[in-house]
Amino acid sequence: MHDIRAIRENPDAFDAALARRGDAPLSSSILELDTARRTKIQAAEAAQAEQNAASKNVGAAKAKGDDAEFERLRALVSEKKAEVAAMQAEAKDLDVQLTDMLARIPNTPADDVPDGADEAANVEVKRWGDVRAFDFAPREHFDLDSVAASMDFETAAKTSGARFVMLKRGVARVHRALAQFMLDTHVDENGLTEVNSPVLVRDEAMYGTDKLPKFGEDSYRTEEGMWLVPTSEVPLTYTVAGDTLDASDLPRRMTSHTLCFRSEAGSAGRDTSGMLRQHQFEKVEMVSITLPDESDAEQKRMLGCAEGILEKLGIPYRTLILCTGDMGFGARRTFDIEAWLPGQNAYREISSVSTTGDFQARRMNARFKPAEGGKPQFVHTLNGSGLAVGRCLIAVLENGQQADGTVKLPAVLAPYLGGKTVLGLDGQLA
Repeated sequence: MHDIRAIRENPDAFDAALARRGDAPLSSSILELDTARRTKIQAAEAAQAEQNAASKNVGAAKAKGDDAEFERLRALVSEKKAEVAAMQAEAKDLDVQLTDMLARIPNTPADDVPDGADEAANVEVKRWGDVRAFDFAPREHFDLDSVAASMDFETAAKTSGARFVMLKRGVARVHRALAQFMLDTHVDENGLTEVNSPVLVRDEAMYGTDKLPKFGEDSYRTEEGMWLVPTSEVPLTYTVAGDTLDASDLPRRMTSHTLCFRSEAGSAGRDTSGMLRQHQFEKVEMVSITLPDESDAEQKRMLGCAEGILEKLGIPYRTLILCTGDMGFGARRTFDIEAWLPGQNAYREISSVSTTGDFQARRMNARFKPAEGGKPQFVHTLNGSGLAVGRCLIAVLENGQQADGTVKLPAVLAPYLGGKTVLGLDGQLA
């Protein structure tokens, strides 16, 4: 959500921020609705004052026995009451229209975000790790001899349709180990609080984290009206909805491992092979709730937490700052981490770390009390993948593949795999 007062005070700056995202100017339409709403509210208040004044005089006229004045005033009270009700209803309708318009407008980008229309304008800010030189042609994850029998798309399609997978044997265990390794690292080394969060949420939680009203088609909704989470960003961030926190309680740093669900609307034909783009997947999410003047530093901290997972696994990656045209709806600034996938001979996204500023906090009415006193202010919220488990599995399999079709697994996973370090041709760990 956007601060209507800021738009009133500097509409040109608001339109300029939207233009950086490639959107048309909207301040005039917003302010037209806002002016109409405020005019109706003022008119309703004036009519209410007239109604109150007339109501006070009704009794006096009755006491004086002035029946004509009594009837006139009583009729006036009734008339003003109807006027007030009508104008209040109109003001409420205009308020709903204004709120809906503001809720569909993306966040304004931070000043340091590069301008650009699409991913071609993203800027690389870091590259880590040496891309392995293979003495054979590396294959994609689903084509590896040790993986093929344990990554079952056919049976998953029989039960659930396209874009689902059943993992078996050693592959399933490596997938599980990755999630546990990520959680342990974030809790034990990065200082995040682990939360076992729900995967079903209400409309309010989806709206508060900017997934509604504009992107409902991207998620799944049950017949009872609950939403399957696209990411645990939703329940974790919404934990502070409606709260006024003490500044001393911030930052709040949380992590959660959950199933995630996305309809992948608009992605027909993209990444149809393998498990890169699925309707159901697992992710270890990071969420921070911070003071406004600490949110930029917190984003860098979260980015380092996500990068650190890949470094421990020995997966080469690069980090990009997304341009204005490639950022998500609610983001003020986003860094993407892309892992190297030798089977595709390309870097592919494995994490996004975003700050939303006070964009989500305004939608959720989440505030804090400044330590120095004064009015409560909106908190800042941040979220990031730490990491997408399935995509991390792909990176581990493809980077660790051997000429004979087996996979050498990262040493940091050995404690989670009973000391085993190789995925054998039979799909079992050795």
